[in-house]
Amino acid sequence: MQPEHTADAPARIHWTEEGQPRSARWRSESGMPPPKKVVIADDKTPADVAYRLACEGTALLWRGDFHNARQLLQALARRADHKGGRAKPAKVPASPADAFHLHRQAQSQRARTLAMLLLPFEADYSVPLRRAPDVKQACNEAYGRGDEPFVASMRELLGLIGAHEWRKNGVEIPALEARIHPHYGVFSPIRGEYVALVADAPLPPACALAFDIGTGTGVLAALLAQRGVGRVVATDMDARALSCASENLQRLGVSGKVEVVQADLFPEGRANLVVCNPPWLPGRPSSSIEYAVYDPDSRMLKGFLKGLAAHLAPGGEGWLILSDLAEHLGLRPREQLLALIAAGGLQVVERHDVRPTHPRASDPTDPQHAARAAELTSLWRLRAL
Repeated sequence: MQPEHTADAPARIHWTEEGQPRSARWRSESGMPPPKKVVIADDKTPADVAYRLACEGTALLWRGDFHNARQLLQALARRADHKGGRAKPAKVPASPADAFHLHRQAQSQRARTLAMLLLPFEADYSVPLRRAPDVKQACNEAYGRGDEPFVASMRELLGLIGAHEWRKNGVEIPALEARIHPHYGVFSPIRGEYVALVADAPLPPACALAFDIGTGTGVLAALLAQRGVGRVVATDMDARALSCASENLQRLGVSGKVEVVQADLFPEGRANLVVCNPPWLPGRPSSSIEYAVYDPDSRMLKGFLKGLAAHLAPGGEGWLILSDLAEHLGLRPREQLLALIAAGGLQVVERHDVRPTHPRASDPTDPQHAARAAELTSLWRLRAL
């Protein structure tokens, strides 16, 4: 048997339709492998049957009306949520960390089930279904130029459409008095409290050069340039983030002061200010967008604190922007963070705290409500010993 895909050949999905074997390229931004069993579904497929098949790992390739497919996905989501609400845990979680991991497992299972509703795409990103919308621009923004027909989940397509709307409309950033336009796969700066911390913290004297580590949309690099830092070097490893940051900086009129560089953490040299807003939770991401939330084994956090002193100019500061949500969830104790700071040859000059204002912080139905209600986002001002 030939392998499904190699480093040079994309994965393919196989099914039988009208008695004939068929196959197409498989796309999944979450890295989900192509389903091994696929059946054809259409407007006559009952939601209960579709849900049972999806739970069993059988994918449904849609051949009916596009809007009916969307309604079916909503019906699958209601069944998945109802099942989760009725299910009784096998045991009471021993700790907040256990509860968090169980919640992530449940969410992952829900996502896999809902991802079993599949759509066909032509090479030009048109969807050959009745009443299908024009999604060509959204797909081009996420995937690049199309080259062959493929199959992807409807849930992924809806994510692409939502990301396209974010990119088109942008996110208002009060500290910038402007909008930031996130690209697909690049974390949107909707948590405005951390941007406000960077806007309000006192800059080191004569701040001629700053590094923005893991720039993402470029929002912090733009803010530092607006605050009068002479030159900013913004780094990221992700190609989508580099493109997104460059576009935002150009739109904001600060691209002449900010250099965007592909680098793993630090660029060459030393700076008066080094800013880093790493993913706030240690854990394994389940999709590309989750790399902005989950930091496997706290790799980015540890790398920043370990290398910071060597990249600070005399009298310079490092600003670590970090939520303490991981501490309240039992994922990383405060003592571990302080030990990492000390091991990096660093001292804490000051810490600026703010409480988050996003809706989930005040939602008592959220599974992590206790942790979110206690959460603080902090800017740690650090200097080399």
